[in-house]
Amino acid sequence: MAAITSSLSESQTQPEFSCDLEVDYGSEEIASMVYAALAVDKELQPDKVKREIIVSKGKLSVHFEAVEPRFLRASYSAFVDVLTLATKTIEEFGKGIAL
Repeated sequence: MAAITSSLSESQTQPEFSCDLEVDYGSEEIASMVYAALAVDKELQPDKVKREIIVSKGKLSVHFEAVEPRFLRASYSAFVDVLTLATKTIEEFGKGIAL
């Protein structure tokens, strides 16, 4: 199981807004490839948004927390854009590639 976390700074208030996203790739290999592509991107405002990514049983699960809804929306939207790109790229070119 792999996980990555971007944290809020200790001086920031606790996040009030959260959402979860789960994508079932049906394959631990593909989920791990997408995770590896996404793990390098850190939150642009780690003091305002926290993101945790976990791969388990062929599923990529992401939990977002933010101090304001606009930061949650922006983080979620940007993440989904990159997730979509990574998924389409792996679907097109990644079959049979060893990690």
